[in-house]
Amino acid sequence: MYSNVDKLKAVQLFHQYDRAWAQVLRELGYPSRSALKLWVRQYESDAHAFDERSRGKYTDSQRKEAVDYYFEHGRSSVRAVRILGFPSRTLLDIWVREDSRYTEHKITVAPDRVKHPIKPRVVKSNTTAMQVAKLKQKAPCDAVSRVAPRNLTLLNHEELLKRAQELELQNDILLHVNDLLKKDLGIDQLKLTNLEKVQVIDALRLKYPLKTLLAALQLSKSSYFYQHTAMAREDKYAQVRPRLHAIFKQNYSSYGYRRMTGELRDEGIRLSEKVVRRLMVEEGLYVTVTRCRKYSSYAGEITPAVPNLLARDFTADRPNEKWLTDITEFSIQAGKVYLSPIIDCFDGQVTSWSIGTSPNAELVSTMLKAAAETLNDNEKPVVHSDRGAHYRWPAWIALMEKYELTRSMSKKASTPDNARAESLFGHLKTEFFYNQSWQGVSVQDFMNQLNTYLEWYNTKRRKNSLGGKSPQEYRHGAVA
Repeated sequence: MYSNVDKLKAVQLFHQYDRAWAQVLRELGYPSRSALKLWVRQYESDAHAFDERSRGKYTDSQRKEAVDYYFEHGRSSVRAVRILGFPSRTLLDIWVREDSRYTEHKITVAPDRVKHPIKPRVVKSNTTAMQVAKLKQKAPCDAVSRVAPRNLTLLNHEELLKRAQELELQNDILLHVNDLLKKDLGIDQLKLTNLEKVQVIDALRLKYPLKTLLAALQLSKSSYFYQHTAMAREDKYAQVRPRLHAIFKQNYSSYGYRRMTGELRDEGIRLSEKVVRRLMVEEGLYVTVTRCRKYSSYAGEITPAVPNLLARDFTADRPNEKWLTDITEFSIQAGKVYLSPIIDCFDGQVTSWSIGTSPNAELVSTMLKAAAETLNDNEKPVVHSDRGAHYRWPAWIALMEKYELTRSMSKKASTPDNARAESLFGHLKTEFFYNQSWQGVSVQDFMNQLNTYLEWYNTKRRKNSLGGKSPQEYRHGAVA
């Protein structure tokens, strides 16, 4: 091993020769290139690192305690460091190699081991037997045996140092992947994109050579500089990104890339769906999806049920041919709110709706009257509902007979029989209700905001099933 004096001499000579490590190694004959770089980093971080008067970080008693524990408890550096809490495994390995017990352990040979003589190599030359004898006298075997153990020790130390540097590099890469890219520490660094690899390399350039980092992340030099050139280019979508945020927020954070593409196209911005999807991912614009809880108004068999005339066929050739209705509940801090809509199967438009704080007969009767008054004389739609008590009370039946509307009911506990209404409630709660906090909002304010959403749903919200048009736009086009 090298003393602090040897290390300090090498570092000073390294700076004297203007950081020319090759010239230092030629003049001194020691150490390896990697060891010299390690000493330089230690000296630059602490100028007294190799001062003989300094006792260092650990005392002699601590060093003896660690080495004794290593030899007395199974010769495991991992266990010794874990139990004692000091030092590092690399430093403990260095202390152990300097101990006499380590040398005795290395030269122990099994008693039954037989050493076979080395077959002499035939030298084809004009050298005489007398000259060969003189060469043997100049380089006796005992001299070779004295040099070999030292070279072996240095080789093991260099390999250990190299391995420690490799582990340190891997650890630094994983830490920067976690800090810069917010990815898990256990991620495979080779599965990163080239752009992510470049970000990690740039963060470690001051500590490691570029060649070492490129090899560790398996990134070619050309790819590295290509990514740098690409990052330096001007972002051609810089003006589109703020519009994406504005459109997304204006539409209750419910638009995916398809409907977002339609909004941009109406503004004269023509981009492919793939580009819009990539930009939304880069800007963190995600549509959240949450399952809604079904409100049940079933109160038993009040009046006889009617057959299911729709049979899950929710298509219609014209407006006001098939209507759907149901009730859903919103529970906020200020109280509970109930919504009862009429949905037209032709385009999904909410023909009428009523909002209240109690799911009573007045809630559904008000909705039905408002919807029936919009009908022409020749329009007599089928009104489909579940088997809730609201649609089996005498008042509801009387209104249906008054406006000559046809009743239809789902089977008991069969949600798919009224799937179109359930779909509306799912979109409503995902886009309007679940993605924001309602703390501090009064019941009346909530009802006003719900009413605003339903108006937006009819007039502005794009539906892919309608060719990217809102229900109102689709109806106007079909009637015209």
